[in-house]
Amino acid sequence: MQSHLALLLPVAVIWWVAGYLADRLPRMTHALGLRRHCGWLLALTLTGLGLTVALPISGLASVGETLADRATGGLTLAAVPALVVATCTVRRLRRLRAGAGALAAAPRTPAPHGLRAAAAHPLIGLPLQVTALALVPALIMASGASRFLGPEVAGPTITVGALVVTVIGVRLALRHNRLAERARPERAASARPAGALHV
Repeated sequence: MQSHLALLLPVAVIWWVAGYLADRLPRMTHALGLRRHCGWLLALTLTGLGLTVALPISGLASVGETLADRATGGLTLAAVPALVVATCTVRRLRRLRAGAGALAAAPRTPAPHGLRAAAAHPLIGLPLQVTALALVPALIMASGASRFLGPEVAGPTITVGALVVTVIGVRLALRHNRLAERARPERAASARPAGALHV
């Protein structure tokens, strides 16, 4: 077991747990549970972002190649989705938590479909889950398992990764659309039958 795996593993675990909580967020049927769940997810997300930034900074503060430098190399693939998390996901989570907090006075207040649709927005779940997925190659490299994999597996691995990201994105988009449809007010049906004459 490579020593810099001990630095990468906690970061990866935090992102994995955050991705799991993001997937469960739209399933919260009560406003209080949605607010609490959103708070946990926000805390994990900020912790993951903090650790992702702290590793490169600690590597810059020392001379020569350190464990932090080697761990930072593994974070390169996760940098772009983590940036999307920092710019989009955190803001949406804060707004969602505030919206759920406004309705969470009573413990059993149901979460409206509009809030659940906002919780299911792909810009919440997708960046978190892609960041977690992007850390898997770094863990494989750090564990030394890459020695048993030839260079010919690079192409299929990239293809499988792209397919997994696409499947996750489509699934989240479909769930968001389904909840957004429920949140729309039903059109008032005309009480007058078609073709009725004015009196």
